[in-house]
Amino acid sequence: MLTLAKVLRAPLFKAAGFALLLGAPDVFAVEELGKYGEWTAFTDGSGNGKYCYMVAQPRKVQLANRRGDIFAIITHWPGEKNYDEVQIEIGYPLKVESEVDVVIDRKAWKLFTAGGNAWAYKTEEDKAMVAAMRKGITMVVKGTSVRGNKTSDEYSLFGVTKAHQAINKACSVR
Repeated sequence: MLTLAKVLRAPLFKAAGFALLLGAPDVFAVEELGKYGEWTAFTDGSGNGKYCYMVAQPRKVQLANRRGDIFAIITHWPGEKNYDEVQIEIGYPLKVESEVDVVIDRKAWKLFTAGGNAWAYKTEEDKAMVAAMRKGITMVVKGTSVRGNKTSDEYSLFGVTKAHQAINKACSVR
């Protein structure tokens, strides 16, 4: 479901998870759960504010020199009873009212966009994408910038299952 909460979460990951992933000093309470193939699992917060997430960068990137951070993220928000939320940080402002195409092996989804981020329209789509990622080999993400530049980024799905198991355990998800 399209929610304002999804749109407002992007700065949270940039500040905490991305800083840790990129080797910045640990100024947040982020705990790395482990690196699994191409994916790294983390947890942060406590009580109802605890969340767990896994992050990967693409192995093939178009127009890399003209873009910011590029990540795929899967998050559990137990305090909100929201699990397997997929977010794509594409590294540039996306064309207004555009969609991002995600293809996992041969299955395709369209994600809504806000700024430089994209999310599934419905929770069921998030869950289907995560299930496909756990079984898949490659995920391709295509987007169009506000300037009309098209990109296609390729992610390895090696390690998704183990990283997902780690965030499930950390956030008590069955």
